[in-house]
Amino acid sequence: MFAIVDRLGAAGVGLLILLENLIPPIPSEVILPLAGFRARTGTLNVLTVWPAATAGSVLGALMLYGLGAWLGYDRLHRLAARRWFVLASEKDLDRGRELFDRHGGKVVLFARCVPFLRSVVSIPAGIAGMPLGRFLLLTTVGSGVWNAVFIALGWVLGENWDSVQGWLGPVSYGVIGLVVVGLVILVIRRVRARSLAA
Repeated sequence: MFAIVDRLGAAGVGLLILLENLIPPIPSEVILPLAGFRARTGTLNVLTVWPAATAGSVLGALMLYGLGAWLGYDRLHRLAARRWFVLASEKDLDRGRELFDRHGGKVVLFARCVPFLRSVVSIPAGIAGMPLGRFLLLTTVGSGVWNAVFIALGWVLGENWDSVQGWLGPVSYGVIGLVVVGLVILVIRRVRARSLAA
C-alpha cells in the first residue's frame, strides 16, 4: 500500500480509495492520513491528492450502485419470497424501501462518513433506484468531507499519521459487529416465521 502511494502519487491514492469501496478491509483511515503526511513532506501535492481520493470514492461507489441497480428491488423481492432466502422477508424489504424512499438522501450522505457503511450504502441506493444524479452529488459531498478530514489529520499529525487507525480501528470493528448482529437477527426472525407458518 505504501509503495503504491509512493510510486503512483495522487493516482495511487485514488486507486486505493476506489479499491477500499469495493474491498472494505482496505482502510481509508490508513491511506488518507498517509497521503496527508506525504503531502506535508512534499512527496505529494495536496491539491491533487484530495480530488484523486474523492474521484476514487465516487468511482467505487458507482460500481456498487450499479450492482444494486442490476439486482433491483423487484428481483430482490422475488428472491425474498423463496423459502431458501433467509436474509429478509418481503415485508422487511417493503419497510426498508419505504425508509429509504423517505430518508435515503440522509442515509447515503452520512453513511459516507462511517467506516464500512461508506462502502455498502451504495448497494441499497442502487436497489431502491435513487436517481443517479442525486446519488452522485451526495456521494461526492460525503466522500469529499471524509477525505478532506483524514488527509488534514495526516498533515497535522505528521510522522504520527498512523495513530489515526488506532483511534478509528475500534469504531470500524464496532460498526461491522453491529451489522453482523443485525443480519443474524434478520435471519433468526425469518427462520422462526417460516417455522411458524409451516
